[in-house]
Amino acid sequence: MSVLVTGGARSGKSSFAERLCMQRSSEAWYVATAQAYDDEMRERIRLHQSQRDEAGYLWHTVEEPLALPELITRMGEFHTGTSAPTVLVDCLTLWLSNVLLAHEHEPVQVLYDHMDALVAAIQSYPGLLVLVTNEVGDGIVPEYALGRRYRDLAGILNQRIAAICREVFLVTVGIAIELKSREYRL
Repeated sequence: MSVLVTGGARSGKSSFAERLCMQRSSEAWYVATAQAYDDEMRERIRLHQSQRDEAGYLWHTVEEPLALPELITRMGEFHTGTSAPTVLVDCLTLWLSNVLLAHEHEPVQVLYDHMDALVAAIQSYPGLLVLVTNEVGDGIVPEYALGRRYRDLAGILNQRIAAICREVFLVTVGIAIELKSREYRL
């Protein structure tokens, strides 16, 4: 079962996703997609790690900035015959940013192919998969082309992932609201 957790910056989405994993399983894999390019980002990562360490919960951490679909697929296949581990991915929009920058000068179809691979991996994962993403479409329109491309791709990715997840939570000011059960269907 897949669960999507979205919200704005500093909305509480990562903390909520961690608590959700702790509520639903005795241990989990934490897949971090961030890359530490500067001191500020290294400090953010260190803070997240120490908060997880202090939670009294068994987290197994793996860093994967680019090959996320392949990692999810391997984790699902490795546990065939036994229950697949609970996995928390934090976050999809950082992964998308990494992929976009790695393929910035290639045709946009390359990015869609990466998103297709991620969707397929999520759909085939046999265990609980909690996915954190940023809601980037509520802000201002970026003034540069790469920023607009990123915002558009993030919106498309978030819609595609939400469509295949059983539960979708929007977190704002630390409060989570489950959206799928409230969805208005045409």
